[in-house]
Amino acid sequence: MPRTATKRVEPAPAAAAPTAVAPSVFSGIRSVQSPRIAMPRGLRLNTRLKMDGLKLLAKLPAESIPVAFFDPQYRGILDKMAYGNEGQSRSQRRCALQQMSEATIADFVKGIDATLMPSGHLFLWLDKFHLCNGFRAWLDGTALDVVDLINWNKGRIGMGYRSRRTTEYCIVLQKQPRKAKGVWKIHTIPDTWLEKAAGNRGNGHPHKKPVALQAELIAAVSNAGDTVLDPAAGDFTVLEAAMQRGRNFIGCDLNQ
Repeated sequence: MPRTATKRVEPAPAAAAPTAVAPSVFSGIRSVQSPRIAMPRGLRLNTRLKMDGLKLLAKLPAESIPVAFFDPQYRGILDKMAYGNEGQSRSQRRCALQQMSEATIADFVKGIDATLMPSGHLFLWLDKFHLCNGFRAWLDGTALDVVDLINWNKGRIGMGYRSRRTTEYCIVLQKQPRKAKGVWKIHTIPDTWLEKAAGNRGNGHPHKKPVALQAELIAAVSNAGDTVLDPAAGDFTVLEAAMQRGRNFIGCDLNQ
């Protein structure tokens, strides 16, 4: 009998393996990990330390901190603009604080740079005078680059010859290598942040910074359990912000 031809059936192609999607710059995942820190003797976390901030920075291990804040104590707008009411009314307590020279501010920035881990962030507070007239000399000799600017609208009017200022400025600096993907994980922070300035009556600090904004910035560039640094802590608003977000804090102030 003649053989019946059989139709050859081709095997079905294997299913293609899913292609891994690389996280985008807008990813909410922080892939870098901060090193564990062995705190030097005499320094305690989550405490209002009273000491010289430069001495604190000298004690901290190198490249160990993911995020730092620095609010230089200067009278730039009072001394250089010379409004004529320096040391009077609401500027009286600010003028009474010990001031930092330009060289001292640069030393603080260098010390912070040494403690920051690669791709770590420094949030540097400035007034309008230094924003317009320059602060780049403070960064000389560091691995810090400017990567962003956040305007804090304090919700109240301040001084000014012409326009009256309502804003302070937070310069976002990153230690090299500069990158956002896998490092900055919150992408809903507006570059103009409205948060009413806290009152400074009684013994309160004359230029408190916004706790909610600082807490959001801490959450953006660190993980729970990481350590946040502020070597000139003033009223320790960074401590409050760090504790709100489950981070540790190391910082100090001479006037504590």
